[in-house]
Amino acid sequence: MKCPYCSQPESKVVDSRDSETGEAIRRRRECLGCGKRFTTYERVEAVPLWVVKKDGRREEFNRRKLLGGLVNASTKRDIASAQLETIVEDIENALRGRNVTEVRSREVGEMVMQRLRSLDEIAYVRFASVYRSFRDVEQMRATIEDVLANPPGTRPPDAPRRRRRGADDGRELPLDMGK
Repeated sequence: MKCPYCSQPESKVVDSRDSETGEAIRRRRECLGCGKRFTTYERVEAVPLWVVKKDGRREEFNRRKLLGGLVNASTKRDIASAQLETIVEDIENALRGRNVTEVRSREVGEMVMQRLRSLDEIAYVRFASVYRSFRDVEQMRATIEDVLANPPGTRPPDAPRRRRRGADDGRELPLDMGK
């Protein structure tokens, strides 16, 4: 292993242990040239996981991009960054556990929505507005109504994703939409 201080190619391992997550081996090394110590990590090279977008494009799964979407959705909410990291970790592990090389972006989005809904309803609605590309306020209203009618933990697993109002139901909704 090349020393980051003097570029000497020779070093010795002083200490070796698993990282906090168990996903890598952490090694403390000492350079045989300058005597300085540095840390290296040894990880298993993961098989690439490709996400197939709505338009058919494929891009490699990017946990930072997924985390960024979660951070945006949870801005100014009382959600710890560790909780968002856990969601990303859970989703990535679930996807890689399928032993497939491609997954549809819709599946990733639904996994995120499921976890966000039980964590924070506002973050869920924010994420849904981008993920589902709401065309108007009525689509957002339907999602909000669904959250209000079916709080987290009360919806059966196979329930429809959106509640639709009947054409003859003209009652005013109890939501303040900024009017």
